[in-house]
Amino acid sequence: MRTLVTRLRHRPWALAALAAFSAVGLLLSAFIAAPPSSAADSGCRVDYTVNQWSGGYTAAIKVTNLGPAITGWRLTWTYGGDQKVTSAWNATVSQSGRAVTATDAGWNGALVTGGSADFGVQGTYQSADPTPTDFAVNGVTCGGTTTPTDPGTPPTTPPTTPPPTDPPTGGDCGGAVLCSGFEDQSGSTPSGAWQFAAPDCQGSGTVTVDTSVAHSGGKSIRVDGKAGYCNHAFVATTADLSSVGPLYLRMWVRHTTALPAGHVAFVSMPDSSQGGKALRIGGQNGALQWNREIDDATLPAQSPAGVAQSKPLPTGSWQCLRFMINTSNGNLDTWLGDQQVPGLHADGVPTADIDQQWLSRTTAPRPTGLRLGWESYGGGDDTLWFDDVAVGSSPIAC
Repeated sequence: MRTLVTRLRHRPWALAALAAFSAVGLLLSAFIAAPPSSAADSGCRVDYTVNQWSGGYTAAIKVTNLGPAITGWRLTWTYGGDQKVTSAWNATVSQSGRAVTATDAGWNGALVTGGSADFGVQGTYQSADPTPTDFAVNGVTCGGTTTPTDPGTPPTTPPTTPPPTDPPTGGDCGGAVLCSGFEDQSGSTPSGAWQFAAPDCQGSGTVTVDTSVAHSGGKSIRVDGKAGYCNHAFVATTADLSSVGPLYLRMWVRHTTALPAGHVAFVSMPDSSQGGKALRIGGQNGALQWNREIDDATLPAQSPAGVAQSKPLPTGSWQCLRFMINTSNGNLDTWLGDQQVPGLHADGVPTADIDQQWLSRTTAPRPTGLRLGWESYGGGDDTLWFDDVAVGSSPIAC
């Protein structure tokens, strides 16, 4: 790791002109009033900590206000290499050429004297990743000395997830195409951007807007999933996701009953590469799995060794589930919280007990929508809640 610390300490100024002494000791003084002080004028500090690997990096950035309280901040810097920011968390980040601008996320914009805000970026580079040195807060340069520390031996592979600092609500979406905490829902029946759906057949399962259980805010989607073959109950977004690629999804899910031995699904995405049939996330043999409807392939393989490479979905608490679908080459990644699930990873390289079935089809998935709910193919009732759902083309932190 290496840490860059830049400081700026400007004090209110006053200019004084002292007249020459006369023989009788006459003294003439003149004073010019100082302009109003601003936080940027009074001081700022930026800590930029890099985790670098071949071709990529993450940077944890901390902005500290050393002057009077401010209600919002904008940090700018210029990369000296060919770095490209691909995603960010806890700030809105844009890049033009080598110039980067990060603006507070709203909830972390107000900084008292000595207060700080943490955010981060993830990016790529081809030839060089030098640490930037020209930080400026609200347009005023944070000049000063740089004190890099020994970065040590950089990792050879990227981290499985950026190191985010969660916003207070847990619902930050960065630049996601779809971002919903269901707070816009009115009444108990899903409406507007979310609609009830039973893709193939409907049974006794129900979907409601819940105001008593939520991960953040005051609302969530509750699904009372019922056992029985082809018992579908979902809430589906009306957003068209066909142009999002690669596709990253972050959601918070809470459920009450351990995943059963039989096959169930709680995420279903219509997939144009399967002629509209679904790409699904659910469970079997008590652990999480991917399932492809067109040929019923699973990831991992449902052998004891394959299932052991997956994880159960913990019950009775909110869990952050994230996944990535590479719509160009078909690779998949899945994280439960900040931990990558080995059995739910497909990189095109055959792995015993993991992807034998999955690699039998080479066409990359192309999801066009998102459905959250429950479908069972035998036994397995469950009650689930979904909240703080986001879909975008870059990683979205928990």
